Amino acid sequence: MMAYVLINTEIGCIPEVLAAIKKIKNVTEAHSVYGVYDLVAKIEAENMDELKNIVTWNIRRLNNVRSTLTMIVMEDSS
Repeated sequence: MMAYVLINTEIGCIPEVLAAIKKIKNVTEAHSVYGVYDLVAKIEAENMDELKNIVTWNIRRLNNVRSTLTMIVMEDSS
């Protein structure tokens, strides 16, 4: 399963949070972005429990992370 996590950081902390997110095992991509959110991370996990643990225990607990929004990718139905 795959998900995208949109992340808001404390002001001025984007580079350090981005570097920390890139070190998380299941994060396959991470980028700083313009707009409402500061960062976006692509996560690949075996199941919903693993995904939940990655977001809850690895991303949300990083210093200077203010909030997250997780978007779970639907299976291709075509």
